[in-house]
Amino acid sequence: MRIKKNDIVEVITGKNRGKQGKVLRVYPETNKVLVEGVNNQFKHERPSAKNQQGGITTREAPIHASNVMLVDPKTSLRTRIGKREFQSAEGKVRFERYAKRSGDLIG
Repeated sequence: MRIKKNDIVEVITGKNRGKQGKVLRVYPETNKVLVEGVNNQFKHERPSAKNQQGGITTREAPIHASNVMLVDPKTSLRTRIGKREFQSAEGKVRFERYAKRSGDLIG
């Protein structure tokens, strides 16, 4: 998966199209991501010791990773992600993610 935790992404399809949010959690087994403020669903809760009042609460649900795109840190527009290798100071070859729209590195 190219999307990581704490990335800023934009939803490109579905009922939340156009919304942007921070990735809270990544589920690589099911290829889904949990995005802050996106795909809110209602949960009906009974009164309990933890929740005395009960009632209806909202929470985010995971959405498929193919429905989101990374937001370019420079232009704030959605972009594709590329990988390029670079030589570290210790001589190790590492990969860095970059935005294909602007060429800037992604955190």
